[in-house]
Amino acid sequence: MAEVWIGFNSADRLRLWWRNGLLTLALAGVLTATALTARGPDTWWLAGGLGLLAVAHFVAMVNLTYGRVLLTARGLEFRTFVSRRLIPWDEVAGIETRLRATRGGIWSDLLVVRVRGRSVAIPGTITNRPFDAELDRKQVAVQECWARAVGG
Repeated sequence: MAEVWIGFNSADRLRLWWRNGLLTLALAGVLTATALTARGPDTWWLAGGLGLLAVAHFVAMVNLTYGRVLLTARGLEFRTFVSRRLIPWDEVAGIETRLRATRGGIWSDLLVVRVRGRSVAIPGTITNRPFDAELDRKQVAVQECWARAVGG
């Protein structure tokens, strides 16, 4: 079985950098303004909290943008900024599309539904484009590899 990578292409990666980069810059601006205008010893926690939020957002952005999954004969190998893990094909109960409504629109991504344990989102699949052909292509690739691996 040929190995297949699931992740963002360069155009989608650039689009996510612009969207999330602007939010990170806005958080950094609020942090700077708060730190410069804060008066008194009891307001340090606000600047520190916003700083932690900005760092957490940046790490999540890098993890979302550069995370990928390698489909192999053994299973799904998740390779993200913060972790590496393997989910064997015999632990997979299904592949589903998850829809989430936010203020920014309706987002969809792919989930690996496991026999035991919680479902895991597949990195490199989140999109807010309706009827995204790229997301459908990724879902078909995962389901085909899964069917070949389990003999179905």
